[in-house]
Amino acid sequence: MNSYERVFAAYNNKDFDSFPALNPTSIITYELMKNNNAFFPSAHLHPIETYDLAVAGHKELGFDSLSPYFSIHLEAAALGAKIDFSFKKGMPQVIEKPIKKIDDFTLPKNFLEKKEYIEFNKIIKKLNQKYNKVVPIIGKVIGPWTLAYHLFGVENLIMQTIINPNKIKNFIKELSYSPINYAKQQFENGADFVVWADHVTCDLVSPQIYEEFVLPIHKKAMEELSSYGPIILHVCGKLEDRIDKLSLSNMNMLHIDSRNDYLKSKKKMLNKMELIGFINNPYLLRKGNPKDIRKETIKLLKQGVKFVAPECAIPFNVPNENLIELTTTLHSYNLNTIEQINI
Repeated sequence: MNSYERVFAAYNNKDFDSFPALNPTSIITYELMKNNNAFFPSAHLHPIETYDLAVAGHKELGFDSLSPYFSIHLEAAALGAKIDFSFKKGMPQVIEKPIKKIDDFTLPKNFLEKKEYIEFNKIIKKLNQKYNKVVPIIGKVIGPWTLAYHLFGVENLIMQTIINPNKIKNFIKELSYSPINYAKQQFENGADFVVWADHVTCDLVSPQIYEEFVLPIHKKAMEELSSYGPIILHVCGKLEDRIDKLSLSNMNMLHIDSRNDYLKSKKKMLNKMELIGFINNPYLLRKGNPKDIRKETIKLLKQGVKFVAPECAIPFNVPNENLIELTTTLHSYNLNTIEQINI
């Protein structure tokens, strides 16, 4: 099987030759950048460098996917936030938010014509021209809640859910037109999956805020996007107090981090939703060795995790050999052979 066939066989609950190494978020390490002479910050915005690094994640590290959106800041930059892209060994940061009062905000009618939107779609299209039905292409959009953080501020947003809840609901609804329509464009340009990144984790919002302000938007998004292709909801942090509500979003997959227990999470879900992730980044991938990676990967596979992957964007100082061990281990087993392994 090629990567595309392997991933979609697993996704559709059909037989597959080995476990897929699907990775929804950034696979960029400093070592990978050095190997390809493509470095941040220019690789965030330079189409050729972005393309080369996305392909390197497949060719050099062995992932069964191409994920060319490395940060979570392109849409915010297009919509007026001042973003510092200058970090060579770190992700960009919002340094100035454009919205002071939500009453002042209107999503531009031509937002999809902004450079950041257009350039990323070109990269998706270029990847599709070479890797269509060979390697799955993973697009990404920034959900309205995270976009509101970038444009209005975390503290401002949370405070206004108490002071002006109806205004915030309308604000989030208007922002949602960006990820919904951007996801459609990415699918039309050749994306096989689209990540929907919305940071509604427990250290920022309560399950009740998610249910009241964000869940209706997620459901509406899936009504519009379900016919286009699979959506991977990405939420960082501990989710066990809200995973039941997240599953009601009807999104197809949930990218989840290692602070969540797979079996407990599965039991709490109210709707079918494939879980992907569970590999710890800062300790296991960054500080562990290949033997540690192999042991943890096998443990997760034996628990029933079909899509084992890094929990979030990979830290720059993760050794490439650890990522290669992850993908090699996944490609060494399938549903039948993993049962024969003792740990």
